[in-house]
Amino acid sequence: MVWTPATPFRLDYLPRLPRNKDVAIGCVGAGFIMDECQLVAYRAAGFRPVAISSRTLQHAADVAQRHAIPTVHSDYRSLLADSRVEVVDIAVPPDVQIDVVREAVRHASHVRGILAQKPLGVNFSQAKEIVELCRHAGITLAVNQNMRYDQSIRALKSLLSRGELGTPVLATIEMRAIPHWMPWQERQGWVTLRIMSIHHLDAFRFLFGDPARVFASVRSDPRTLQKFAHEDGICLYILEYDDGLRAAGWDDVWAGPAREGAASDTGIRWRVEGTEGMARGTIGWPDYPKRTPSTLEWTTVRADGQWFKPTWSEAWFPDAFTGPMAQLLCALEEGSEPEISGADNLRTMKLVDACYASAREHKAVSIT
Repeated sequence: MVWTPATPFRLDYLPRLPRNKDVAIGCVGAGFIMDECQLVAYRAAGFRPVAISSRTLQHAADVAQRHAIPTVHSDYRSLLADSRVEVVDIAVPPDVQIDVVREAVRHASHVRGILAQKPLGVNFSQAKEIVELCRHAGITLAVNQNMRYDQSIRALKSLLSRGELGTPVLATIEMRAIPHWMPWQERQGWVTLRIMSIHHLDAFRFLFGDPARVFASVRSDPRTLQKFAHEDGICLYILEYDDGLRAAGWDDVWAGPAREGAASDTGIRWRVEGTEGMARGTIGWPDYPKRTPSTLEWTTVRADGQWFKPTWSEAWFPDAFTGPMAQLLCALEEGSEPEISGADNLRTMKLVDACYASAREHKAVSIT
């Protein structure tokens, strides 16, 4: 169909849902992401969590009561042994996740799928072990790279797939935000690349495929440095594609001395320029808990100088958390690999590790 400004169009900004939403889900972990994002999204989508566990039994019980989950287990081993559980949803720190997976694969007689958190492991080697464990057990593994399901990123992918922007030339993501760091990050010594940048690096891969090489430069975040030592506070990186595309991220978790008394200026902005059009947008996450939908504006050489500005009511937090679980459930009922499969996520993990290597070596690193 020839596109004209008058042609009706639809952007596929929502995830595809499974036909069968009655698959029994067991939730390992009851922290913020599980409690306020994943379970909220699951309830809205009609998914069926049947059991939950946490390090603290009372905390798991409180979350279960809020989300009408019928069974509370004293620990994850007990939950994984529950023969009703078909899909395991893991929301624990990355250095603990591999232990949960090692136990889960022992129950492959009833566990059919696992939704793991990102980062999949503390490094590429550990992530690869998790993928192999699930493959040998015949368990379908998906990774919760939920920025792929942010509504503006999904809509942008729709534009790119339809060729509305022509050939991509330059893509950027600029994040200025002050995240709430988790206690486990101190024992890892991580701040940004494996926690925040992994979203943007995976989004670039989702939109454009795998780059040929990456150049990264990092420095510490002055605020977080007062709490623990780290190298990857403020992170800048450029992805080089063989077709000429350049994609760059500026991930700034200092964002100025806003916590120290200055005014605040935070947000996430993205932009894609193509040979036939441009798109730009914002990610609403930094405003959480205020519900702020992400945005998209786009134009093409065929639009006579016009910007198109579709809107939606959904927000990344919590609505986009429907997507990863929906993809896993669709894969299970269709006998296919999820688009966020463990095997695919290894390429995101490799890209993150390459950023660390590039920053330490002060040179571009090939992605092989």
